[in-house]
Amino acid sequence: MYADRAKILIRSGKGGDGHVSFRREKYVPDGGPDGGDGGKGGDVIFEVDDSINTLNDFRHIYKWTAQNGEEGRKRNCHGKKGEDLVIRVPAGTIIREASTEKIVADMSGNNRRQLILTGGKGGLGNQHFATSSMQAPKYAQPGQEALELEVILELKVIADVGLVGFPNVGKSTLLSSTTNARPKIANYHFTTLNPILGVVDFGDGVGFVMADIPGLIEGASEGVGLGHEFLKHIERTKVIIHVVDAAGTEGRDPVADIYAINQELERFNPELLNKPQVIAANKIDALYEGESEILDQLRREFEPEGIKIFPISAVSRQGVKELMYFVKGLLDEMDDEPVVYEQEYFPDSHLVAEEPYTIQISEDDGAYVVEGPKIEKMLGYTNIDSEKGFLFFQKFLKEQGILKELEKLGIQDGDTVRMYSLEFDYYKE
Repeated sequence: MYADRAKILIRSGKGGDGHVSFRREKYVPDGGPDGGDGGKGGDVIFEVDDSINTLNDFRHIYKWTAQNGEEGRKRNCHGKKGEDLVIRVPAGTIIREASTEKIVADMSGNNRRQLILTGGKGGLGNQHFATSSMQAPKYAQPGQEALELEVILELKVIADVGLVGFPNVGKSTLLSSTTNARPKIANYHFTTLNPILGVVDFGDGVGFVMADIPGLIEGASEGVGLGHEFLKHIERTKVIIHVVDAAGTEGRDPVADIYAINQELERFNPELLNKPQVIAANKIDALYEGESEILDQLRREFEPEGIKIFPISAVSRQGVKELMYFVKGLLDEMDDEPVVYEQEYFPDSHLVAEEPYTIQISEDDGAYVVEGPKIEKMLGYTNIDSEKGFLFFQKFLKEQGILKELEKLGIQDGDTVRMYSLEFDYYKE
């Protein structure tokens, strides 16, 4: 089964924890701290693989996880970095954040490889927390947590030209007669259930990609049938070819069909009607000699709007060459760059933990351990030994709600509070 949409959960690797250890060498009974840093967690990266053309693999595996970083080791040894997770997808895959469906990345054009989730940073070993007043710190920094994101993968085919039309008008036959594509062709009302691509080759490396967009029905723009699944594939095309049954063998009105399809295109995305359109009046080999009533009607309706009509027979290839060269001329006048959608959702700004600090009670000595990005940053630029720095430190603890949180946890006068390299006894003001 062809799959062009899948929902998966991606998770970067957690950073390895910093290590607590001390030098133990002969004749050095009280060696200093030598705990190494934890390794960085693995990133989640999406990469285009030209050998893949569906999202089938993602229908069977929901969770995709990068490797965690290893914990630091003694003797100042760093933990090993977690292995990155490289997820290979077909060209044209759009990655959306699941709850908002905002675009995280569009794997099209020159965007062949993109980092989506960054692995957590490794924690610092206890060697970093030694000071003149604390020469043997018994704690280290934990590794940064992993990032997790549920995403929707959506494949929009990348084709220069899209064939649209109601079922059984001959789109598949036209594609097979002009390209290297070999779609299954039969007289069913929904013959094609997935977009099929083929290359129209003019020789010497000149040509374009054409896609048979599955048969549309009225109400497609509102999601009737598989409407949305079909319509989205037209968004990347540059030229639209309406294929109609000029012989009326299905009992349909070609003029009404074109108006109906354009109405669905407009409802789905009004910009689609700005694309150049061409009409391929197919099955002229089934017309009686001299019969041209439908062709005359098509010309009266659409040629005044600048839409050219090509009477063709996809079976006998009558008029097909002229149609393909005309379409090539339209493409030659257009920009070669594919349609690529802009990023709307930035995981790093949405998923990075905003928690300013955490408080835990150490199982080893009962100390209240306060850690977090704000704490670490504050200690980096504050000189606690100076009177001014100490007053700033007290104000910081109060404003951040740390003192109230400690009291809620039951801290008593004389209990120890530890903040990375700083350790002090708590006394209520």
